[in-house]
Amino acid sequence: MSISLPIDPESVKGFLDPKEGEALYGAALEAGALGPCLEIGSYCGKSTVYFGAACQKAGSVLFALDHHRGSEENQVGWEHHDSELYDPETGLLNTLPLFRQTLRRAGLEDTVVPLVAPSTVAARGWATPLAMVFIDGGHAMEHALNDYRLWAPFVKPGGILAIHDVFPNPADGGRPPYEIYKMALASNFFEEISAVKSLRLLRRLGEVTS
Repeated sequence: MSISLPIDPESVKGFLDPKEGEALYGAALEAGALGPCLEIGSYCGKSTVYFGAACQKAGSVLFALDHHRGSEENQVGWEHHDSELYDPETGLLNTLPLFRQTLRRAGLEDTVVPLVAPSTVAARGWATPLAMVFIDGGHAMEHALNDYRLWAPFVKPGGILAIHDVFPNPADGGRPPYEIYKMALASNFFEEISAVKSLRLLRRLGEVTS
């Protein structure tokens, strides 16, 4: 797919492969016509550039949900720690300043609504049906399960559930995203429509069971 983006996503810190980003853009462009979308796990905004640009083109809104303290694997002593994002006051990461910078650089502040909170807290008062939900948050089983169980039910029939870092082979990566992907398929309310590297795109067919 040939797409035009406001900035080069590779100039933004993050872990999304360009091919995955293009697939995310295509799905969001389609889904955005159905209503607002949600991203769980924005980090510094690499995926948000793809997702937000598509929503902007579709005339939709993207809610970008992240506590901006980094996932477990981003913390000190872990594989994906980035010392440039370390906040000595909390001992955790703080990705919010770079995320907001990304939105400004990309001209997406009229499309992307940052939600700075844990996924479980934001879900307490959520009532808006969503055209697309992209799960790319914490990879611990607890976090992945919460993201799926709390947010997948908001995907409208005909909408899209996207899950990142799905690795069928345990040697390639962590299991929780793969497990919630399998749960979504087993629910019989989602069908897979595309697989691009570790990104899975599923179509919502009806009500979701947990």
